[in-house]
Amino acid sequence: MMSAQLFAILDQPIDATALAALVAGPTSGAICTFEGAVRNHTDDQVTTHLEYEAFTGMAEAIFAQIAAAAGERSAITGMAIHHRVGRLEVGEVSVVVTVAAEHRDAAFEACRFAIDQLKMSAPIWKKEFSADGSYWVEGPAADRGPRWR
Repeated sequence: MMSAQLFAILDQPIDATALAALVAGPTSGAICTFEGAVRNHTDDQVTTHLEYEAFTGMAEAIFAQIAAAAGERSAITGMAIHHRVGRLEVGEVSVVVTVAAEHRDAAFEACRFAIDQLKMSAPIWKKEFSADGSYWVEGPAADRGPRWR
């Protein structure tokens, strides 16, 4: 059963359709959803699976801050962000961002803004596994921290 929270860290599959229902309303002319899935490679390295860890409370608070900042930038009517933790196999969805707005331009802009900010500021860590071993993936370290203003 998926969480009914707008902003959540989960250890179970994310239901993007249910997230859209959380943010949709009578003024929503556009619903934009981004789903990030586990690829079978990084550059020329084969990926067998990923493991995600997160500082849950802080990540969920940052998701809410990202949504508020997106609302200041674009005319959106709602946003939900869910990220998965634990072991994920190739093809499984790790993150879903869903945005509702009256018009598509605002929905697209806010959705892209949210995933970009999440990657830079949320305390979520990814470990990639391959036949050659495993390693933690470092994000844009110089860009870490809130940058949405």
